[in-house]
Amino acid sequence: MYDPDALQSALAGTIYSGKLHFFATIDSTNTQAIAAARAGAPHGSVYFADEQTAGRGRGDHRWESEIGAGLYVSVLLRLPLAAAHLSLLPLSAGLAAAEAIQTVAGVNIDLRWPNDLLIGERKAGGILVESRLDGDALAFAVVGIGINVHQRSFDAALTTPAISLDLAAGRTVSRQALLVALLKSLEYQTMALCDSKSADALLARVRQCSTWMNGRRVQVHGPQACTGITAGLDANGFLRVETLQGIVTVQTGGIRAPEMD
Repeated sequence: MYDPDALQSALAGTIYSGKLHFFATIDSTNTQAIAAARAGAPHGSVYFADEQTAGRGRGDHRWESEIGAGLYVSVLLRLPLAAAHLSLLPLSAGLAAAEAIQTVAGVNIDLRWPNDLLIGERKAGGILVESRLDGDALAFAVVGIGINVHQRSFDAALTTPAISLDLAAGRTVSRQALLVALLKSLEYQTMALCDSKSADALLARVRQCSTWMNGRRVQVHGPQACTGITAGLDANGFLRVETLQGIVTVQTGGIRAPEMD
């Protein structure tokens, strides 16, 4: 179980101080955070739960949220971020999650563009960013992060086989410590997006944390479906894929290893 008082103490002096909202059970932390944002909730508001009954991933995929087994958290951000740079937000959140997991669980995360957290070939977590624009500027963004922590078994029918931090680390990983580390890293990484030089550095670090960004044969799912070899990220964080017809810059969708190579 989470210790709310200890969490408040550990996050004193951050953008989250006094803005933690815990739910034993909720439909979706992202849904709650979006409703709160529309009602005027401040930058740095955090919504986290022990269980989600309607957790969501990208593309309205369901995110299994077993009670007490995972980290289910959404953070409301009101950043001075141009709409053109919004595509970098999931990558910065992925980097924050990877750093937190390495710090707390001692496990290395492979970032699969644009939002998957992998341990080897198994999925340990994912990121869902939902935002609203005010003209060419960001009105608010909600960064939802789900991480498998204590799960011992998973649905065998999942597109990508899953794993939990406990299974990967061979020990029980503290959700409380993971939440603190994640929020602190997320504050740093997302603020870096507001500076162009820091954003360039962030992209370089994301590339280093991923075996999927360069030289990996992939199948792209979504509006720009294709098969090819990944050729890095462009300045906006979009994935470049070299196909037989030339370079495709993938702006939306997801990637997987080809079903048949």
